Amino acid sequence: MDYKKSTAPLNTTVHDLVELAEQTGNIYETVAIISKRANQIAAELKSDLDGKLQEFATLTDNLEEISENREQIEISRYYEKMPKPSLIATQEYEDGQLAFRNVARERDEL
Repeated sequence: MDYKKSTAPLNTTVHDLVELAEQTGNIYETVAIISKRANQIAAELKSDLDGKLQEFATLTDNLEEISENREQIEISRYYEKMPKPSLIATQEYEDGQLAFRNVARERDEL
């Protein structure tokens, strides 16, 4: 997914917990679903950022010669300004873009 086009808010917003938990019937299950998705998003963003910053990596590891590359700083600032993974995951959950299932509940129904 392209997180750069996410419609998630940049700041924390207040959510009605009862409304948020309607799909699952349990607020703790809802929070677990959102947190697992937020961890996935964070891992994807980190690997994407690491890949872009790898282009600027120097071959020598000299602590005295740490150079700051303007493009590298701009890339880092761009990722800092993006919505946090938890906000993106919450927005995906509210929009119905997350697929989830409760394996324990499915086992009990059999």
